[in-house]
Amino acid sequence: MPKQRPANRTRISGKQHDRRLVFAAFLILLLVFGGLFVRLYQKTEPALLAPAVEQSAEPAREVLLYFATPDATRLVAENREIPGCTEELDCLRSTVQALLHGPVTDLAPILPSHAVLRDLSVTDSLLTVDFDAAFIAGHPGGTQGELLSIHGLVDTIAVNFPHIRQVRFLVDGQPIDTLKGHVDLRQPVMADFSLVEESSAPLEQLQRLEPQGEGQ
Repeated sequence: MPKQRPANRTRISGKQHDRRLVFAAFLILLLVFGGLFVRLYQKTEPALLAPAVEQSAEPAREVLLYFATPDATRLVAENREIPGCTEELDCLRSTVQALLHGPVTDLAPILPSHAVLRDLSVTDSLLTVDFDAAFIAGHPGGTQGELLSIHGLVDTIAVNFPHIRQVRFLVDGQPIDTLKGHVDLRQPVMADFSLVEESSAPLEQLQRLEPQGEGQ
């Protein structure tokens, strides 16, 4: 009996060896087919994803924003791209917000940067903008400063949204008479490009504005 034990161990070892070979072959097949699947997936996936990537691109609109010259005497246009312009009110809100944030060049801001745009609305050719109290409290005042602030905003709206002819100013939802006592805001303000440097007042936009302005 002791002599038969090695033979039995040999047979058992042979079976284990065969199982290992089968298992190894199975793993090899998995790796081969897995590699083929990955390659096929990589070839087809970009084509499937391409339309989704194109559709998710956020639309942008190029606008002209009027800011003050460094000596605060004139208005000069600064080009800017406003993202997310799918609806007019969104574009208007983003445009006014960009004015509040200020210029990205060496121009001077025209609105208090910490003022908050509470709301805005459009009725026919009239835009109503509603700021918080910081719009007045944070303004430095002065006749020229008020003119640059008011007409910088109104002219920016008129150039980029030509169907809007005038802007009414509210603070905390209430009409205001003036910012700091110099520019009358009791009535809606019309666009006036007399403070804009000629090179910053695009002729095409002004020509679209003039006929209707004359009729008013």
